[in-house]
Amino acid sequence: MTPFSEKTDEEIAALVQSGDVESFGTLVERYEGKLMRYAGRFLFDDDDAKDMVQNAFIKAYVNIQGFDATRRFSPWIYRIAHNEFVNALKRKKGRETVSLFDFDVLFPHLVEKENVEGKAMRRELKEMLDRSLQKLHPKYREPLVLFYFEEMGYSEIADILHIPISTVGVRIRRGKEALRKTVGEFN
Repeated sequence: MTPFSEKTDEEIAALVQSGDVESFGTLVERYEGKLMRYAGRFLFDDDDAKDMVQNAFIKAYVNIQGFDATRRFSPWIYRIAHNEFVNALKRKKGRETVSLFDFDVLFPHLVEKENVEGKAMRRELKEMLDRSLQKLHPKYREPLVLFYFEEMGYSEIADILHIPISTVGVRIRRGKEALRKTVGEFN
């Protein structure tokens, strides 16, 4: 018997489908941090992110029999999370959003020793980037987050968003253009 650390997500999902419900915990462990990052950058505060990720896992568990174990698991779970996040956005429309970025992830090389002046500059830059991302339409912001922060390829993003691969490229390009214009407004 192969230890769980050596099993693929798809193999573990197949075990869950065959009745080994305890194995679902391994999938939760593997994806909880990733989905929390995704939620935090999508538009939620920490409490919302935790609730939405928990809802995504519940829906994944309830619908695991519908997962095709011959396909990749990650786009399937990200799609469930995407749907949860979009539905939450619709329910909370008009509510003020919080930070969309983890600045340390975006610019990890700047995290090293900083003086007071450097911290102030970093805070200003982070606020500018957050405001810029918040101005982007979600259809452009989400592909940027999935591509640059979650390091997904175009085909995975296309699976998650249920759009053609060519549309992913167009949205990323347009999102980057809109982000450049928005950042330029702060100069």
